Amino acid sequence: MERERLIQQLEERENHEWDVIIIGGGATGLGVALDATSRGLSTLLLEQSDFAKGTSSRSTKLVHGGVRYLAQGNVDLVREALRERGLLQKNAPHLVQNETFVIPIYSLFNKLFYTAGLKMYDLLSGSLSLGKSKGISKRETIDRLPTIKQGGLSGGVIYHDGQFDDSRLAVNVAQTAWENEATVLNYMEVTNLLKEGDKIRGVAAKDAESGIEYRLKGRAVINATGVFADEILKMDQTDHKKTIRPSQGVHVVLDREFLPGKDAIMIPKTDDGRVLFAVPWHDKVVVGTTDTLLDEHSLEPVALDEEIEFVLSTASRYLTKAPVRNDVKSVFAGLRPLAAPKDGSGKTKEISRSHKIIVSDSGLITITGGKWTTFRKMGEDAIDRAIKVHELKAGKSRSEHLKIHGADSSVNFDDPLYFYGSDKKEIENLIKNRPELGEQIHESYPYVKAQVVWAVQSEMARTVEDFLARRVRVLFLDARAAIDMAPEVAKLIQTERGMDKVWAENQIEEFTGLANRYLLQEYRPEPTV
Repeated sequence: MERERLIQQLEERENHEWDVIIIGGGATGLGVALDATSRGLSTLLLEQSDFAKGTSSRSTKLVHGGVRYLAQGNVDLVREALRERGLLQKNAPHLVQNETFVIPIYSLFNKLFYTAGLKMYDLLSGSLSLGKSKGISKRETIDRLPTIKQGGLSGGVIYHDGQFDDSRLAVNVAQTAWENEATVLNYMEVTNLLKEGDKIRGVAAKDAESGIEYRLKGRAVINATGVFADEILKMDQTDHKKTIRPSQGVHVVLDREFLPGKDAIMIPKTDDGRVLFAVPWHDKVVVGTTDTLLDEHSLEPVALDEEIEFVLSTASRYLTKAPVRNDVKSVFAGLRPLAAPKDGSGKTKEISRSHKIIVSDSGLITITGGKWTTFRKMGEDAIDRAIKVHELKAGKSRSEHLKIHGADSSVNFDDPLYFYGSDKKEIENLIKNRPELGEQIHESYPYVKAQVVWAVQSEMARTVEDFLARRVRVLFLDARAAIDMAPEVAKLIQTERGMDKVWAENQIEEFTGLANRYLLQEYRPEPTV
């Protein structure tokens, strides 16, 4: 999947009409592209930055039905999500792990309540269940969660959900769409919508790297830009009023000493009535999340001090070793595109996470809401609507059982290269042909130089950030280590892309500034001689 070749495809088709043009390369847009191309529709996806740059790389790393939504009585959403969870585990077994969650119990009533509720969760998952829930004793709870506070603990309830790597899935879905003849491009910003009369007939887009502008014709244009959906809607109607209010979710990342076992923790009710997770992920622990309504949105949202303190203080109530700010390896924030409550209450926990499809008078199709777990179904629903609205000639959707690029059911999740799935052998071949690429980039982490080369050659990584944030996850796991790795990564990308030394120096400086936003104390490494 080489960007230069895809740009050439774009130029060759500039005077032709695409069946579907998708704006946005996060989970939603990629799900739409996957389904569209599975039906034989000519498909173009344009992303203004990198794939999954926004919210889609900043999730809680769960593929789940949503225990919280079941408690709210949203049975249909949970049933749909549980089915999609099972399908995704089958289609991307190299990325989706079966994770056991433990709910620590401090009263008999809670044990009965959650045991009964999770039996319903099991029932809704049907034949795609990942495992049965059950109540466990105090002794087993402590064995599974050795760092849990024992005062007042009476036992626990366990259940199963999926754990995954979000931006790795995004890259693999982009590759899958490309393998099915879609054209998917990062760093291609849609700057306007093209109209004939009052109907949309395509988009104007600008390549962020070359500055070249394109006018691209499409029968159906789908707005899948998440929190940026209103900007695209405003291109369609200048008097469009905002319909989306972003909600920020913050996560902190800690060393595994805070949760040394393999099981995750789910705290079903925090002080503000929400859910808190502590999930093992890439030899670290992700703890979150918050749900804070914001008035503004950006590609790089910043965690608020009160959100960080909320996560740390809530975790401290349940862990024997209370995490403090100095323990945080990285902190990241993502934005959910929510429709604010009509009564203006701002109670985001009451807003449905189900997706919504809007068809404008111009024919623009906008899809909002949803979550990573249901990304495929969102794509299918959006294309169903596009076929109907624009009378597209399409085959039956095949995305339900379409294997995601890299799918490997025999993957060993203890292998540092596990998330490449079947592509692991390609990286090993790079090392075999160029032994120097087997060298580690950082002494504390297993990542090797061959991964950088592979990311540039086959995964459309263009920058230091693309690699350290989304092709591997160092920025999210340990921001200081990511800063230390930046010079070597910049040098490797510079060589692979044929860039100059000034480009590499700028990349290091830009990435260091970005990575410090993931830290609670600024870090600048000593300059090398």
